[in-house]
Amino acid sequence: MLQFSKFNREGIMVSIKVPESLYSYFEQAGSSICIHSGERIYMQGDHANRLYLITKGRVRVYYLSKEGEELTLEIVEKGRIFGESSFLYQATRQTTVDAVNEVELVSCTLERLYPFLSQSQELTVTLFQLLSNTCSHLSHQLKRSTFYNRYEKVASFLLDETAYPNKDKGISETCIPYSHEELAVCLGLNRVTVTKVLNDFKQKGWIDLQYKKVIISNRAALGELITSFTVSD
Repeated sequence: MLQFSKFNREGIMVSIKVPESLYSYFEQAGSSICIHSGERIYMQGDHANRLYLITKGRVRVYYLSKEGEELTLEIVEKGRIFGESSFLYQATRQTTVDAVNEVELVSCTLERLYPFLSQSQELTVTLFQLLSNTCSHLSHQLKRSTFYNRYEKVASFLLDETAYPNKDKGISETCIPYSHEELAVCLGLNRVTVTKVLNDFKQKGWIDLQYKKVIISNRAALGELITSFTVSD
């Protein structure tokens, strides 16, 4: 039986990436493009007709409300795809995507990619795994934003992001290179709230704070917080 989502020893979903050996299928099916830092790749409501593979850099996927408020769903890095809504016939984009830094992408339509799926079982399985991971990630995001208080949101994000080393994001199992403002954007909280929570965690000895870095000192305590903390918002 195929396993479409992978989890680490803590039960946290592990990100699946497209192996570089499969990049050639996307390159044959599409074209390479470069996007500068801060530039928009597509907008919520645009017609969804292309899939994107990141070969360099990172992008931010976020939802934009009618009031102009932004909710970051994920920072996506090299080796992963985005634009999965193109798998649905006549779909529109449900999110907006901007480049975080200098980004290189391979953009292709599903019609051009389909013939290569019959040539490579690995490609087919990888795409299914990526789609499954996206569904699992969105479910977890919904749970975090709906049921967690501000302390649990920050703790959950720190544990999730450092669940496994990710050199493309500059993340290790003990360090996440995000500023307070970047954490606030990812969590849909204001910066003052995030700073207060982080300072509370630091005072307890669970984390240490450096310039644009959060160092995880006690993963067990953060994990326990998610299930037992009862601080009221």
